[in-house]
Amino acid sequence: MNNDLDFKSPELFGSVVFRPNFNSFKTINASQAWSLFFTGGREDKKLDSNPRIGLLFTSVLLGLSLSGFASALIIQTIFPA
Repeated sequence: MNNDLDFKSPELFGSVVFRPNFNSFKTINASQAWSLFFTGGREDKKLDSNPRIGLLFTSVLLGLSLSGFASALIIQTIFPA
């Protein structure tokens, strides 16, 4: 078995965002952003490049925050301090 990986390279185990060939200041989609978030910046293509996956996570986060705000508002209305 022939292995051509250079394990001595500091870029191999470091964060993907600090690699020289990462992005070159191009915009990334939501799936890449969520992939970077979930992997701790190690990989930007774990969730595939399908924009619907990023939209799903963004919608879930927005829905949770809005429902938390609405429930706090309703509870404060019913049981005032």
